[in-house]
Amino acid sequence: MKAKPASNDAARGSKKALSVVGARPNFIKLAPVHRSLVGFFRHVIVHTGQHYDYEMSKVFFQGLRLPDPDYYLGVRSSRHGQQTGEMVIKLERVLLREKPGVVLVYGDVNSTLAGALAAAKLRIPVAHVEAGLRSFDMRMPEEVNRVVTDHISEYLFAPSQAAVENLRREHCPGRISLTGDVMDEILRESIVVAEKESHVLQRLGLVSGGFILATVHRAENTEDSTRLHNIVRAMTAVGKKTVFPAHPRTTKALKNCGLYARVASCRDIAMTKPLGYFDFIKLEKHAEKILTDSGGVQREAYLLGVPCITLRENTEWVETLRAGWNTLVGADVKKTVWALKNFKPQGRRRQAQWNVKPSEKMVAILGSALN
Repeated sequence: MKAKPASNDAARGSKKALSVVGARPNFIKLAPVHRSLVGFFRHVIVHTGQHYDYEMSKVFFQGLRLPDPDYYLGVRSSRHGQQTGEMVIKLERVLLREKPGVVLVYGDVNSTLAGALAAAKLRIPVAHVEAGLRSFDMRMPEEVNRVVTDHISEYLFAPSQAAVENLRREHCPGRISLTGDVMDEILRESIVVAEKESHVLQRLGLVSGGFILATVHRAENTEDSTRLHNIVRAMTAVGKKTVFPAHPRTTKALKNCGLYARVASCRDIAMTKPLGYFDFIKLEKHAEKILTDSGGVQREAYLLGVPCITLRENTEWVETLRAGWNTLVGADVKKTVWALKNFKPQGRRRQAQWNVKPSEKMVAILGSALN
């Protein structure tokens, strides 16, 4: 199922697609979609500025060979409501100028919700890449973003059957399509490159299978001092080499809680700045286990066949739990230490099988609908 390429004259108006991105997970999902869009649509990329540090933004555009954004809105960190509101105001101006036929939003960050709201208010069709994921915890900002975005999107690109069922259960009015997971698509392509080109193991003095990879960035962990203390206690108590690329938000939280020196001085923990995509997925592939609160990292761990311990009470990637390759420990010190030492997958991973790449399915659907 492939769309017909648009001529230069046709690649305006309905044949113009605009993507709104702002954070690391968005950039990764954007990469395969952009490559499939080129030649069929004129593609405009808008970066809200939600992630603005080099390590969290520019390095991903360079590593994933994405063009520089057509617009950079410069909306940086602030309270959720303020940040989202500023994004909507600035995005509306861009949309009125560009007049795209469809606006694509990705995942569940504030940039996702802002892009969907700005487009829906202007009656521009919204396409949600990674629609239908649910943690069923509305206390999470990401869950609010997912649910609202899905209910105002015209095209719902679901990565799994479970996501399709969630959308149907909620009676989301948009067109639901089981396209598969673009994270799977980009990971399959990129891990081959990472294995050849990334030297992160040698640079950090690591042996394959001989370390734990840890990431912590969710507000539920970084903004709760008790949870953050417990996570640090577990990481420093496990007695295993741990690589810890620290998100800027996490670094700030560790300093505010008086924990930074404890982590930095621990002989077992190698704390680094955030890493580029290829370095990071190579670490994922070669880790003994992964400790994380990231939804995307849980999914990548499963796709790469690495046991995952999740620092949350729930997850949107329920398939990883059902398959026995992921376990939830919250911020419980004993559970976390036990899992890091003893957790072993109990089931077989189900590898995605597709004849057409997920990103190509999405573009074909949009191409047919927007002719």
